[in-house]
Amino acid sequence: MPNGAKAMMRTLANAGVTVCFTNPGTSEMHFVAALDSVPEMRAVLCLFEGVATGAADGYARMADRPAATLLHLGCGLGNGLANLHNARKARVPVINVVGDHATFHVQYDAQLQSDIETVARNVSPGFVRTSRTTAQLCRDVLDAVTAAAGPPGQVATLIVPADVSWGEGAVAEPAPQISAFYPAADDAAVLAIASTIAAGGRNALLLGGTALRETALLAAARIAARCGIKIFAETFPARMERGAGMPSIERIAYLAEMAAVQLNGIDNLILVDAKAPVSFFAYPQKRSYLVPAGCKVHMLSTFTQDAAVSLEKLCKVIDADQAVPRLVVGSRPSRPRGKRLTAEKVCKAVGHLLPDNAIVVDEAISSGLMLGAFTEGAPRHDLITLTGGAIGQGLPNALGAAIACPDRRVLALIGDGASMYTFQTLWTLARENLNVTAIIFNNASYAVLNLELERVGADNVGSKAKAQLDLSGPVLNFAHLAAGMGVHGVRATSTEEFMHALEHALATPGPHVIEAMVPPTLAGLRLRLLPHILGSLEHMPLAIARMLKRKIAP
Repeated sequence: MPNGAKAMMRTLANAGVTVCFTNPGTSEMHFVAALDSVPEMRAVLCLFEGVATGAADGYARMADRPAATLLHLGCGLGNGLANLHNARKARVPVINVVGDHATFHVQYDAQLQSDIETVARNVSPGFVRTSRTTAQLCRDVLDAVTAAAGPPGQVATLIVPADVSWGEGAVAEPAPQISAFYPAADDAAVLAIASTIAAGGRNALLLGGTALRETALLAAARIAARCGIKIFAETFPARMERGAGMPSIERIAYLAEMAAVQLNGIDNLILVDAKAPVSFFAYPQKRSYLVPAGCKVHMLSTFTQDAAVSLEKLCKVIDADQAVPRLVVGSRPSRPRGKRLTAEKVCKAVGHLLPDNAIVVDEAISSGLMLGAFTEGAPRHDLITLTGGAIGQGLPNALGAAIACPDRRVLALIGDGASMYTFQTLWTLARENLNVTAIIFNNASYAVLNLELERVGADNVGSKAKAQLDLSGPVLNFAHLAAGMGVHGVRATSTEEFMHALEHALATPGPHVIEAMVPPTLAGLRLRLLPHILGSLEHMPLAIARMLKRKIAP
């Protein structure tokens, strides 16, 4: 009979978990040795645990099935918590395998001894288990896979003591019987929503999760065409299908001031696999709950129900199943011109060159303000965003997405500050030779934090305070850093340099980094001004962006 590690590996593969993002240590060596016993398991080495966990998140978003991570004790799990937080907020399946000291060694409180279960519960509230015996290990593995698969998807953490791993006599388990069936909203809920819509007033759908996939989006667009209601998407979707031939869906703005304008006057807000919107942070004298006063909130489908089928049921009830949805006409912005490179021109260039069926990972922070407007009519693509707000997600998500979808181009737009959290990702991109192009906006600033410093009403801001948000001393050189990780890197200081670099990257296999040297204040200034602009207009932010894009990025 195999040891616990080999049986565990075989059980994972039997259950369809065939990718593991690893950062192992001594307590995981038997798991590492077992990798060669299961040929279908792909092991991807990551140089930092936050890369491994973020990659598993990105993989799950695009593959719709879990990957595993292999982490070393509580400290290794702790290093990966930020991106596990993002995965939890995205409601995607991830399985953490965390090694622990041998059961007989725990009593000695060795240097790396910690309470792993307590660490894990921060990101795995639904499933944390320590496997106590080799005989029980593979059953525990199946329980972890079943828990992660949902519905809804979640992060499951299985802790494996070293002696449980090396113990003999384990028996691999066959594939678990995991139902892929999510029930639709019940008839009573659908009829109640139909009655609300029929009563008139200003109604809106707020879509999240799986409601932002094609089938659900088209059903929502038919409802909008039939009833004249507004459709919104959650601020940071886990995965959203966009582009030519898809409905134009406006995301709820990150800034509460902008969101208030979007939602102003809505009488009924209908949630579909989404939560009612709240502000990202609390601010003095500002509301945290963004639903307008007097607006009623209704639930069509929950996180454990099938959003697409629920919307299609609603279509039939309100006689919208034959309605013609309003779809985005394919169009690209013109090629950006002029010597001066700006963040807006970078976004315009992405819209101009975006390949068909690409995956776009957006962690551009303030520099990506215009990305949605410039890619709206581009070829069909998937958008991945920063679901949990813990920066350092973008590059690892791109890694995982590229593993899940090797036939698709991945573009990751990343802020300079955010990229430094998980820059080690580039080494793995080079090692695996993945088709990922990372565009790093180097504005030598935590620009969004300069904005937040103003919004929270902080006063007496002096030089020491400002220095905490400044990355100009010294200015980072991402092209050189990329080269040190084995990735082709280019620094672009003009529009034409950037266009040449992006064209080359999209035409050349393998990973690329394009460092876009952009002004440090432009995006931040616009973020400060837009709430005031929008406060005097009835139009939505995306409509404003469409209007502005012709003027600000020639």
